[in-house]
Amino acid sequence: MTTSGKTQAELTRLVEDAIRAQPGCETARVPAVQAIEVRSGRNWEIPHVVLGDSLISDVDRAVMSVQRRLGREFHLMGDPDAAEPASDAAGAPHTASEES
Repeated sequence: MTTSGKTQAELTRLVEDAIRAQPGCETARVPAVQAIEVRSGRNWEIPHVVLGDSLISDVDRAVMSVQRRLGREFHLMGDPDAAEPASDAAGAPHTASEES
């Protein structure tokens, strides 16, 4: 089964809209989806949801449903250009502080 690639911003927007469409979750908000390391299948997760006025039980049910449904349709596209500078920048100060 082939899935469509989406950027993190596009997938986050789709996930938030799908969760807010679920009963009792109209005020929930998804800050961002997060990539997970897998060889096949859904390569993203919903690590945090801001509840708003929604009940945690409603949001929990919605998150499981949305991850299952949208995970069959979409995958998170990687952005190797954005990951490299962040890794180098994070590594340089750490190394320098250890040598001091």
